[in-house]
Amino acid sequence: MTEKSAGEETFISHLIELRDRLVKASIGIALVFGVLAMWPGPAAIYDIIAAPMIAALPVGSKMIATGVISPFLVPMKVTLLLAFMLALPWVFYQVWAFIAPGLYAHEKKLVLPLVVSSSLLFVGGVAFCYFFVFGRVFAFISGFSPESIAVTPDIENYLDFVMSMCLAFGVTFEVPVVVVILVRMGIVSVAKLKEIRSYVIVGAFVIAAIVTPPDVVSQLALAIPMCLLYELGLLLAPIFVRATQAPEEPV
Repeated sequence: MTEKSAGEETFISHLIELRDRLVKASIGIALVFGVLAMWPGPAAIYDIIAAPMIAALPVGSKMIATGVISPFLVPMKVTLLLAFMLALPWVFYQVWAFIAPGLYAHEKKLVLPLVVSSSLLFVGGVAFCYFFVFGRVFAFISGFSPESIAVTPDIENYLDFVMSMCLAFGVTFEVPVVVVILVRMGIVSVAKLKEIRSYVIVGAFVIAAIVTPPDVVSQLALAIPMCLLYELGLLLAPIFVRATQAPEEPV
């Protein structure tokens, strides 16, 4: 077998492995979606997601559906999003299982902590957005609504807003994991990250201004946790580096 053909077989085997991991991850999401569709059901799940908005509206107000199939399609999308979140540990495990064969034994010690921490941080970011940010943002926005305007949000627009906000906060809460990976891979040192702390703080507020609504509440609610999580990553990175060093590497 020539070197070229061996390389092609290795590439094909990697593609097959990637396909299998993607299929397993999709099956996991589908199973969780099936359970949620049976109980509590898409309609009940959407009511829970819509609760912060409904609480900020005048008593008796409801959302509207302008599309013909929106009352069916939007709750199904919400259910699929929730299924993905609940299946995140399984999805992250499939990602790391695909990467793991190319890692050394001491590097594999990072897999379980990163899978668990990535899942918890993402879910934590979404929960923070839902329980803390939404209520304050919607109350802030509703407070500026003139009395001559009837605030009746469309359910599709509301879903788009919720998904973008949850994704922004979920990804933002992954900052400690990103810091740990960058330091462990030797791309940047902890000392360098501390030196650029001021730039990171400015960048956090710029990102918050871009991905959140144009109100101070939501921007501060995203930027401040991002800065705090960056500091947490700086504290944890040296610990992870020492725990995953090869025996011959100096401590």
